[in-house]
Amino acid sequence: MIDACEYQFNDIEIGQTETFELVITESMLDDFARLSGDYNPLHMNENYAYSTIFKRRVCHGMLVASFFSRLVGMYIPGKNALYFSQTLKFIHPCFIDDTLKIEGKVLDKSESTKLITLKTSVFNDMGKCIIDGQAKVLVR
Repeated sequence: MIDACEYQFNDIEIGQTETFELVITESMLDDFARLSGDYNPLHMNENYAYSTIFKRRVCHGMLVASFFSRLVGMYIPGKNALYFSQTLKFIHPCFIDDTLKIEGKVLDKSESTKLITLKTSVFNDMGKCIIDGQAKVLVR
């Protein structure tokens, strides 16, 4: 496990970007299904998924979006973060064995509230944005 960054509000710059990468595994889908209770066959059944336009199991969108929690809690701002809100737009599907890049870019800072606004994005290994959104994070 990595140590969380410890950005203070005044250390964070508009335009600052933090990223990390990971590979989606079958066990991640299985674990997420157990935790969430979402056993939709598109996610869990290879034969069913093959019968769809996707031709393979599709990763739960909320599993992929959950990595924004790691982005905020470990990278920017890290230890001093308190998640306030998150918007999500699911653009393209994610599949088992995809390598993802999770990215957060500081769009705005509010001195009065100590909130930062992050553009949050997930890119697949072909460089396509698969999830896009904005996070509001209180920097404690």
